[in-house]
Amino acid sequence: MLNFMPFTFKRLSIPDVILVEPSLFSDDRGFFFESFKESDFFSNGIDKNFVQDNFSHSVNGVIRGLHFQKAPKAQAKLVTVLKGKIFDVAVDIRKNSPTYGKWVSEILSDDTHNLLYVPEGFAHGFCVISDEADVLYKVSNEYSQEHERSIIWNDPKLNIQWPITKPIISNKDNKLSLLENLDNDFVYRDQS
Repeated sequence: MLNFMPFTFKRLSIPDVILVEPSLFSDDRGFFFESFKESDFFSNGIDKNFVQDNFSHSVNGVIRGLHFQKAPKAQAKLVTVLKGKIFDVAVDIRKNSPTYGKWVSEILSDDTHNLLYVPEGFAHGFCVISDEADVLYKVSNEYSQEHERSIIWNDPKLNIQWPITKPIISNKDNKLSLLENLDNDFVYRDQS
């Protein structure tokens, strides 16, 4: 019997952020894949209990983010696209981290069904690069308005290379803080 591997886990240039590639099985009827399996995720460094699912529908050019929650309600996220395509971004905001203020990005789409794991200590955002996109993401803590924090999407020190020219931003997301002015209690702890 073949050893079935439902997922491939790839650490990105900031190794705490993980791209998860599911194995798709296609035939004349369509396709099937496992989108989450706790034992596989735990054995590959994603050892969070996800407690809430969030869904957003956005049109081309929308940027959502860069959002996070501070302790004790910090959230890890597991992001996927059900319809469309997004440019998904994770920004390291852990003080003393060798990658503090750096960001990584991945294209997530309904073609690949890949997932992006964004751990606690990272701000998360995305922009829609298809006509529209439906995004589903799991979080490890329920939403808490008291602990919600954000960084402005166009912070010049981050210099995120958003792949759009006319972004659509909510009034709330257009009035956010720069990373350097952030109320942030995340501290990097070397795991080696």
